[in-house]
Amino acid sequence: MKIEQIYTGCIAHAAYYIENNGEAAIFDPLREVQSYIDKAAKDNAKIKYIFETHFHADFVSGHLDLANKTGAQIVYGPTAKPSFEAIIAEDNQEFKIGNYTIKALHTPGHTLESTTYLLIDENDIQRGIITGDTLFIGDVGRPDLAQKLVTDLTQEKLAGMLFDSLRNKIMPLSDDLIVYPNHGAGSACGKNMSKETTDTLGNQKKVNYALRADMTKEEFTKELLEGLSAPPAYFPQNVLMNIQGYDSLETIMTKANTALEPAAFETVANQSEALILDVRHENDFVKEHVPNSIFIGLHGNFAPWVGALIMDVKQPILLIAPEGKEEEAITRLARVGFDNCLGYLKGGLESWKAAGFETDSIASISPEQFATEKDQTKHPIIDSRKPGEYMAEHVENAVNIPLDFVNSHLSEVPKTEEFYLHCAGGYRSVIMASILKSRGFHNMINVEKGISGIRNAGVPLTQFVCPSTLK
Repeated sequence: MKIEQIYTGCIAHAAYYIENNGEAAIFDPLREVQSYIDKAAKDNAKIKYIFETHFHADFVSGHLDLANKTGAQIVYGPTAKPSFEAIIAEDNQEFKIGNYTIKALHTPGHTLESTTYLLIDENDIQRGIITGDTLFIGDVGRPDLAQKLVTDLTQEKLAGMLFDSLRNKIMPLSDDLIVYPNHGAGSACGKNMSKETTDTLGNQKKVNYALRADMTKEEFTKELLEGLSAPPAYFPQNVLMNIQGYDSLETIMTKANTALEPAAFETVANQSEALILDVRHENDFVKEHVPNSIFIGLHGNFAPWVGALIMDVKQPILLIAPEGKEEEAITRLARVGFDNCLGYLKGGLESWKAAGFETDSIASISPEQFATEKDQTKHPIIDSRKPGEYMAEHVENAVNIPLDFVNSHLSEVPKTEEFYLHCAGGYRSVIMASILKSRGFHNMINVEKGISGIRNAGVPLTQFVCPSTLK
């Protein structure tokens, strides 16, 4: 057996890379499950184990679907207590796959059960480590997720555990090992991850701030927790689903993949108090949309924004999607635990208008028009990017209200006078505008193309040196 025939990776986290790399690939976990099965059959191999590094928070993992279809055994590290059958590995326990060995190294800190898997070849040479959320490229996992589920834990205690895990379990390993983490840049499971997806452990020891040889536990804890924003509200809900189990995607799809005529769509919306989620392109949403619908486009960081902004995974949802994208939207909602999709608008917005129903729109201007107007109108300017982006550069006098926290900062939004709203490229500001409109704010003017367009239009930007966000 060749090393590449040890199938690694979390089905859900494979999707995370797709979303953050901006690829136009369709993510369907069941198809991902089937791809593992098909690859194994092609290689005349059997999927024997499904190794989970920890109970994931950002996505509902595909472990149960894959186990049910293949009979493979799910493996967790020490202290894990899933509600389904699984192997709970002891620290340093070895698993044989052909002539290869996978060794479980208990590395608590990100969570209590976090485990790193050491890959050893047929000649007993250590080749790589699957680190999960313990060690990223350029960063380490945030230590505040497990405290949401275990009352006597604090992020400081978890940070201390992570420090010990890195020093005692990972840093003594060979510099030649390839590090395979669960996430890259854009994940909410860390704060400063590199866009690179692999590296040697030796190089990480040189460049990763958390692996400095002369670092004390107190220094590590302070640097790790500094600037750590609150995790998305749906994270604890996803953890519980990954611990307790969840419905198969086939079951979810049977209920959700239902085309509703406009009148039926409106009836279901009124009777169920469902949130109407429009997943088209932001430019289409700005022009016209169903009143009180929320925009989160499929082409952007769809699933993380759904989880961060809708928050309650049990929220009933009705979809408005581009034709042919309905199943993709339902699937990607399910991967972050939003299983209560009630159907989608048949024929999309065109059928809605043809049936005589009203539409709404968002006032929107080009960056060039903004450059001309802003000094004349003196309207307030709201920057919906993350604080680090804002600190790096922003329009003078702009107020930073990050999209992540719009629901808790509504009091800071102008209630009567018009204001400009922008983000980095035009995606997040439309999400924020849709949320504000649903809350009764109709006085925003969206600036197309965001800060990139504003910069190109010649608007002066106030700049700060912010090393933690500019790496």
